[in-house]
Amino acid sequence: MANQSEKFGLRPHRKLDGTPLVGAQNRYTIKPNYGTGIFQGDLVVPVSTGNIERHTGHTSYAVVGVFNGVFYNDPTTQKPTYGNYYPGSITPTQGDITAFVVDDPDAVFLMDADAAFTRADLYKNYSVTNTTGVTQTGISKQQLDVSVSGITATFAVQAIDISQDPENSDTGSANANILVRINNHFYRSGTGIA
Repeated sequence: MANQSEKFGLRPHRKLDGTPLVGAQNRYTIKPNYGTGIFQGDLVVPVSTGNIERHTGHTSYAVVGVFNGVFYNDPTTQKPTYGNYYPGSITPTQGDITAFVVDDPDAVFLMDADAAFTRADLYKNYSVTNTTGVTQTGISKQQLDVSVSGITATFAVQAIDISQDPENSDTGSANANILVRINNHFYRSGTGIA
């Protein structure tokens, strides 16, 4: 049976040791007027300004975690605003743009593969696609990029299992859901920001 075509970025699933992740996330900031949208489920990277930015597919930057939402004071409505995504180019009336990030280096995420994924594709490192999310839902459209894989330590994620969901575990067609961990995690790489 073909898999359901559903793009959702990285969705928190569990911890690497099998225990529940229990919604743990931490606070980061986005630089005022940062021009790129960041969607729930997008990978994010720390930058030299002391903020985070959206991870761009096919890059070797160390990832700090998965974006899970945002809070800021809207410059147009003057109201506190919570959202699934940061729309880009926001300069709040006061305070910071607060981002919530699932940053546990041992977190395991569910991710949709952009092409057929077989058991032989497990345990490789992968890049992710660089697709903009959906503004109506605030959900990411990033996928596991099956065509960009190997043993390179700087690839963003590592595939560790195939989903047991009967609607999305067909390894003969695209869009199988894959369990991944962040391979090039900032808190494990030992490399700071210059």
